[in-house]
Amino acid sequence: MKKYDTIFLDRDGTLNPDPGYINNLEDFSFFNYTIKALSELKEYGDRFCIITNQSGIGRGLIKIDELSKIHSYILNQFYKNNLPLVGIYFCPEHPDQATNNRKPGIGMFELAAKDHAINLKKCLMIGDAISDVKSGINSGMDTMLVLSGKGKVSKSQLGKLSPSYIANDLLDAPKQLMRY
Repeated sequence: MKKYDTIFLDRDGTLNPDPGYINNLEDFSFFNYTIKALSELKEYGDRFCIITNQSGIGRGLIKIDELSKIHSYILNQFYKNNLPLVGIYFCPEHPDQATNNRKPGIGMFELAAKDHAINLKKCLMIGDAISDVKSGINSGMDTMLVLSGKGKVSKSQLGKLSPSYIANDLLDAPKQLMRY
């Protein structure tokens, strides 16, 4: 069984439904299987880290205080369920002014690695978008595309990109890892 230093997770479409821009805590909820899936994924990684593009801030659609409330809720849920979350890194940039911090860039991954002594080459990135797969590959990680959220559309647009794993959703992720 392969064990990862850290399992990086995308947020919207991976941990929770993605209806568009979630701009307050009342509109945020995990998929009904998220906590169970993460509890099972703990077998494959010592810790988790969330990496999320949040261009709604750069677009003026989300206030930073509201994003902080959502992320505080997520941190509390991880803590309550004994899920080792080292942090939540987000990129507020509008895609038109994107830097290397916005996925598929690897800036947020490099910052997390520096902050928490993470060896990126011994990590896994799980997400529902091509940008998640690209950022994982660009960071030297194994990658997993989940078909929840934008995942089915992303799968049809992979082209030459080849994620290490493809799972129906986060609950299916540990089953895919168990196969190897």
